[in-house]
Amino acid sequence: MGAIGGLTPRTGHTVSLPGGPISPTEQQRVSFRDLMLGAVQEVNQMQQNADIAVETLMTGGDIGTAEVLTAVQKADIAFKLMMQIRNKLVSAFQEIQNIRV
Repeated sequence: MGAIGGLTPRTGHTVSLPGGPISPTEQQRVSFRDLMLGAVQEVNQMQQNADIAVETLMTGGDIGTAEVLTAVQKADIAFKLMMQIRNKLVSAFQEIQNIRV
C-alpha cells in the first residue's frame, strides 16, 4: 500500500503530521483522532495561506498570479478531499448504527 494524504500504513514507515514526521515507535501511539485533527488543521492552514495570497495580490503586494492560483487550488483540493473523508466517515457511522445486535 502507498501513502494516502500524507499517511502511510503501519509498516515501519513514518507518518507525516503537521508537527513533522514521527518515528515508527511513536507511530503506534498516534490516535485516529490526532490524525484527523492534524489533517483538519493542515487544511485550515492551506485555506489561510490562500486567503493571505489573494489579499497580497489584491493590495499590490509582491506575489505572482501563478503563486496565488496555486495556493487557492491546493486549498480547494485539500478541502474537497477533507469533505469526502468526512462523508465516508459519516456514512460508515450510519452503517454501523443500522447493524442489528
